[in-house]
Amino acid sequence: TAFHKRGVGMIAIIDYGMGNLHSVCNALSALGFSYCVSSDPEVLKQADGLILPGVGAFRDCMNNLQKASLIDVIKEQVNSGKPLLGICLGMQVLFEKGYEVEETQGLGLLHGEIVLMKDPNVKIPHIGWNRLETAGNDEIVQAQEHPFVYYVHSFYAQNYDEADLIAYSLYGDLKIPGYVRHQNVFGMQYHPEKSGRDGLRMLKRFALIAEGKEELS
Repeated sequence: TAFHKRGVGMIAIIDYGMGNLHSVCNALSALGFSYCVSSDPEVLKQADGLILPGVGAFRDCMNNLQKASLIDVIKEQVNSGKPLLGICLGMQVLFEKGYEVEETQGLGLLHGEIVLMKDPNVKIPHIGWNRLETAGNDEIVQAQEHPFVYYVHSFYAQNYDEADLIAYSLYGDLKIPGYVRHQNVFGMQYHPEKSGRDGLRMLKRFALIAEGKEELS
């Protein structure tokens, strides 16, 4: 467990062997927030908020979380009201199931499933910058904002609850859920830590919510 204390609150970045931890750590450090990187359930329970990053395949992610005995811990912490942010693959496993490699059960914290993007007119995977269009409004993405964010993915969320969709990006004929939220469960398909000033602003707003300085709506 690596601790980087800068204040009273602390964000725990969940380490299960597959996340792009370095860039998320750098972003939180640049913003001046305390964070730790840990797979220790007791440390995760003490944190003010959790971040689940991820790069790779849905099935491997769930297998690694299972081996690390983290699935029940994550669910318990979310049920207790603790804010959880899933990034990229970390967002995808928040849903009920995914179809990468084979059908795999997800964490089931959000309704919906993760399926392969299909559009013959655009390149898959979807890599690069895209504009976020707002479908809803909350503390992290306000309706008047149209930030550009950075994506790297081939799978995306479908059959989700429309009420959970806060912002999306258009790619060919595809509508990509970019930012979803259900109460204290937050998911970003893009990488906020690689999305410049706009992305850092979103991470800062999540960290402030975790520290209790922003009220959850």
